[in-house]
Amino acid sequence: MTTVPGFSLAARLRAGEAVYSGWCSMASPLVTEVVARAGFPAVTIDGQHGLWDTASTFSAIAAIRQGGSAPLVRIPLAGFGFASRVLDVGAEGIVAPMINTVEDARALVAATKFPPMGERSWGPHRATMQAGIADQKVYLTEGNNHIVNLAMIETRTAMDNLDAIAATPGIDVLFIGPSDLSITLSDGKVLEPHSKEVEAGLDKILAAAKKAGKLAGIYCANADRALACAKRGFRFMAVASDLNFLREGIAGHISKLKG
Repeated sequence: MTTVPGFSLAARLRAGEAVYSGWCSMASPLVTEVVARAGFPAVTIDGQHGLWDTASTFSAIAAIRQGGSAPLVRIPLAGFGFASRVLDVGAEGIVAPMINTVEDARALVAATKFPPMGERSWGPHRATMQAGIADQKVYLTEGNNHIVNLAMIETRTAMDNLDAIAATPGIDVLFIGPSDLSITLSDGKVLEPHSKEVEAGLDKILAAAKKAGKLAGIYCANADRALACAKRGFRFMAVASDLNFLREGIAGHISKLKG
């Protein structure tokens, strides 16, 4: 299999590398480029809960690539049509929230993978331009191997359907939203991403991913948690967020000024 130029995320994951991604909510392409240039091999644009609109998302994908990193987009809930659009402009991965059933998983694959695996229609002209792919037929024949689908596991329903979701062709990573998982596992009583119930859920998700020959990923509040999860067997870790980076940077200066 030839490596598609300009795409790095799938190859890193396939090689067994632990990939750490910055996480951006602020709707600033400049911020995403800064996060990429700081050294994250991947940067995720949060299109579900962040402040992004379509234009800023498209600009941020280019900015992340300019910074030397792989762009991913967390799409809005059931935003499978938008998933196809961001792939057309150069995203390398899709983080899809609330993948609760096999039908949800198949809908994601249909929008993001070309036939025969999916039903994605043709139009990646910006993606191939940014990646430097001269022959677009290369993207058609090999693109499915270089687009990473991350199905978010966040609910009891998803946990009940875990093995079937993991076994769905075209789902590459089971990605855990620990905060939402803590809410649903406690029937809405607790927001605690490190609860015993969530920790037990992580083990089940890791096992399901391994059984299906897939990978597991997770959102982590900080670098220490990300490193611990990598040791545990996770291979894609989203780390903190642009807002966290900003707050921590400001706090460090303010503490010195007040000291």
